[in-house]
Amino acid sequence: MSRVNWKPGTLVYPLPAVLVSCGRVGGEMNMFTASWCGTVCTNPPMVYVSIRPERHSYGLIKELGEFALNLTTCEMARETDWCGVTSGRRYDKFAETGLAYEIGQATEVPLLVDSPISLECKLRQIVPLGSHDMFIADVVNVRANERFIDPDTGGFDMERAGLLAYAHGEYFALGEFIGHFGWSVRKQKDKGRRRAHRSKE
Repeated sequence: MSRVNWKPGTLVYPLPAVLVSCGRVGGEMNMFTASWCGTVCTNPPMVYVSIRPERHSYGLIKELGEFALNLTTCEMARETDWCGVTSGRRYDKFAETGLAYEIGQATEVPLLVDSPISLECKLRQIVPLGSHDMFIADVVNVRANERFIDPDTGGFDMERAGLLAYAHGEYFALGEFIGHFGWSVRKQKDKGRRRAHRSKE
């Protein structure tokens, strides 16, 4: 199989297609679509989102120091795309999309009620990079949609949530479940435990 060289580019896909909500409930609010986002630290829990300085929400987040990352679903795909190609300078995106929101529990930002998971974030640092600035933030609260929580285990069913993904200018539904983290070595570990158990008998 042959391979070819392309010019350097950001071809790390798939990525989440999140709706970033910002501003204060009762004041100026906005939301926009972002895929340049992700996890930067587990303890303390921290995330990032990279934003172009010319975006309307850039100033809102910088001034207020709060925002939320709202995961999106296939059911929200049209609204998610629309919020990425329109500006909050021209539209009230909450009114135009009809997406319901609630006020955050640890922040004053609007959280999308239909989002499977909303991460409330407090801005820690802005890192200028070039076309985008990276907003690094602490996750101060997580709001989860109860309809996707397993009543027996208390775990969150990501597969049933129907999360939306973004890859190279296109949206996709996540595919079928393959295995839990570590499944590739779990059988080997189990065999090792059984051998050790038999050797003691």
